[in-house]
Amino acid sequence: MNRPKRADSVEHLVPEQALSAYQQALRERLLAAPVVPAPEPWRLVFGYKYGVPVGGLLGIGFASHPESGHDLVMVVSHDGHGLFDAVTGEKIARDRDPDDEDSTPDAVADLTCPGLGPIAGSRVRIAGLFGGGLHTTTEDGWTLEALTPSWPNDRVILSGDGGLPHSGPHGEEWWHIFHSTYSELRAFGFSPSGETIAVATSSDVSLWTRRPEHSESRSPQP
Repeated sequence: MNRPKRADSVEHLVPEQALSAYQQALRERLLAAPVVPAPEPWRLVFGYKYGVPVGGLLGIGFASHPESGHDLVMVVSHDGHGLFDAVTGEKIARDRDPDDEDSTPDAVADLTCPGLGPIAGSRVRIAGLFGGGLHTTTEDGWTLEALTPSWPNDRVILSGDGGLPHSGPHGEEWWHIFHSTYSELRAFGFSPSGETIAVATSSDVSLWTRRPEHSESRSPQP
């Protein structure tokens, strides 16, 4: 019996085309951009170069504090669940031994984990190793992108120019704010409020906020 020839045999593979001059110039521009601080009104929440260490980080999600209105960041790792205030950086809740069925978001169809501390009784969508995603734009024009001009190291780019191709000056219209050279990028994005940026790798989480650290708390909505 005659067998059909494999369509993917080596001799029939189409070689990958080289980058165009435009693509190469864009790649070189991204490679040449150093890591810089995020522009005002953004500020780092944690005082560590690489954020807060979280060994075995699996994913992160956002919630809102029912009393202060601050963005909260829930961190899911092999060591349990944690909850950070995204304005002050305070760790406000910790569960080192969550129930097996709730320890990781892949146990349920919507990739959620149960809230803890002030958001106990709710569920938080988690983006990271098992899928999902966070907001990459804000209503007032900020954009986040994860780009990899030199695989496998991801670069997180914050911009006010709408995203690629970033034809304006680096440090004025777009900013290379995070470079993952040591761990795998798990998730990045804005909170639903647009007031927080989070970047999570397999070993840490970094936060930026544009809310004043000593802002007045707002009453919870009825």
